[in-house]
Amino acid sequence: MTYDAAHGGRWTSLHGGGREWLWRGPEPGRHEVRPGDAFVDAGGLEECLPTVRGEPDHGEVWSRPWRSAGPDSLVIERPTFTMSRRISNAGGAVMADYRLAADPGHRFVWAAHALLGLSPDARLDVPAGTPTRLHPEAAALLPPGVWPTGSPWLTGRWPSPAGLRIDTFGPDDGTALGAVLLDCPRVQVSDGDDLLILELECDGQPRSTALWRNLGGWPQDCPYRSIGVEPMLGAAFDLADAGPADAAVVPPTGEVTWRLTISAHRFH
Repeated sequence: MTYDAAHGGRWTSLHGGGREWLWRGPEPGRHEVRPGDAFVDAGGLEECLPTVRGEPDHGEVWSRPWRSAGPDSLVIERPTFTMSRRISNAGGAVMADYRLAADPGHRFVWAAHALLGLSPDARLDVPAGTPTRLHPEAAALLPPGVWPTGSPWLTGRWPSPAGLRIDTFGPDDGTALGAVLLDCPRVQVSDGDDLLILELECDGQPRSTALWRNLGGWPQDCPYRSIGVEPMLGAAFDLADAGPADAAVVPPTGEVTWRLTISAHRFH
C-alpha cells in the first residue's frame, strides 16, 4: 500500500490478491485542501478523527499534513490530541497500528474511511442479525411513517434493517445511504473471486463498521458510484449524536491503542 503524508496521511493504494481495492473519485482539488475546507471526495482511505459527519466534516486530520515519526510511521498533533500511525506488512496482510494520546475522558470517533472500487456483483458479508443503524438519508427509501421523527438513526438487523436490504452493491439504482454496524469489528467484502477482510482490534472501546452505499445517488448535482466500508471506533457517524456508549473514550492512562488489519485473497 502507499500513502500521502502531506495530505492527511491518506492511503492512496491498497493492492492485494492481484487487484487494486481503493477507488479513486472524480472530485478535483484534493491536494489544494486547507483546514476548514469542505471535504473533497477523492477516494482512497481517509483518516477521520474525531468525527466522520458533523463538524468539522470528516474530522480534523484529513485536511492537515502529518509528519514522519520513523519508517512508515506518521503523527498528527492537534490541541486536544495526538495520533500516530505505523504501517507494516506480515503474511500478506497490511497492519496499521494507531495510538491516540489525550486527556482522560476525551471522547472521539475514528474511522478508516475506505472507499472501494467494487463491481455490481460485490457484497458485504457480516453475521446475520448484526444490529445496524440506518442514517437519515435512508428515510426516503422506507415506507411513509417508518422513520422515527427527529431520530439520528433507525436500528434494525443485518442484512435488511427496516426491510431495506443493504449487503449488495449494485447495479446502480440512484440511491445513497449510510449505516453503522454495531459491535462488528470484522467484515468481509466479496467481489467475484476476490475477497477483502478488514478487522479492527481495540480493548475496551466500541468497535463498529460504517457503510456508505452510494449507487449513483449522491451528490444530487452530479452523482457517481462510491462504496465505503469503514472500520470504526465508536457507533455513530457524528460525535455530536454519540451517547455515552457510542464514542471511544480515553481512559485514565491517557492513551488508546488499536490495530487495523486488512488482507486480500483471490480464489480461482
